[in-house]
Amino acid sequence: MNTAPATRPTATPSWLVGDVTVHRIDETPLPPATGPWLLPDATPGLVASHDWLHPHFADDKGTLRIDSHSFALTLDGLRILVDTGIGNGKQRANPAWHDLDTGYLRNLAAAGYPPDSIDLVILTHLHADHVGWNTRLAHGEWVPTFPRARYLTTRTEREFWAGYDMDEARAQMFRDSVLPVEEAGLLDLLDVPAEGADIVPGLRLLPTPGHTPGHVAVQLTSHGRKAVVTGDSIHHPVQLAHPAIGACVDIDPQQSETSRRTLLASLAGTDTLLLGTHFAPPTAGRVALHEGGYHLSRVHPDA
Repeated sequence: MNTAPATRPTATPSWLVGDVTVHRIDETPLPPATGPWLLPDATPGLVASHDWLHPHFADDKGTLRIDSHSFALTLDGLRILVDTGIGNGKQRANPAWHDLDTGYLRNLAAAGYPPDSIDLVILTHLHADHVGWNTRLAHGEWVPTFPRARYLTTRTEREFWAGYDMDEARAQMFRDSVLPVEEAGLLDLLDVPAEGADIVPGLRLLPTPGHTPGHVAVQLTSHGRKAVVTGDSIHHPVQLAHPAIGACVDIDPQQSETSRRTLLASLAGTDTLLLGTHFAPPTAGRVALHEGGYHLSRVHPDA
């Protein structure tokens, strides 16, 4: 198996938003080749020209740092996981995702969220690196990792992929990470209008289409404080400085850019904490206007 390096501290990184603690559940840092593949317009020279990206989000040569992790929180007694990463033992065409053997479930339990305790899994979209831990291998079969949970994604997202002519790699991902949840009757589909949709008081899905048609960001509100989990509407902080930079896997690049610009404009100058699903540590920050674009004022975790 492809065993990821153990490069994270043992304490679970977390941030307090009102009276809700948001935990980052680490899976694995992604290899340096990920950046040039995923964000080809984020050239080393362009990245290196933004001092605020160094050393946390890029090295001094302009190589992007990109991670895979989830976020876990408890809201009004509901134990919630946002996205489920790549997963272990999954057969993937991308070598960085193939046949991993990480400590993700140990990290989840160490944060106080053993799999049987999860009530709700929110899937920002149905890509392989966001649904992998939906399932685990048991007795030769892929079964739901979180058997007590409802798994939630948008109706637009599921229906898009249902009608999509998938290549074998994507079809395999659906077979091992989406269909077993669906067949167990655990997948719920939500219609999300342009203004967003509340799941429970304090938790709202914000439509951010483009990367995929039904992509959503997740907004948490508690005691007047807010946080937003990006999903893949923003892959890396360099896209704050240059919102036109898109991912090579965006289904609709123009719509993805529009969603990114709309989200950033809504956050700029506010106290809202931005939590990047692929942002390397320290992962979180507040959005500020900067030189015709934006930058991220880092907020280090409490733990």
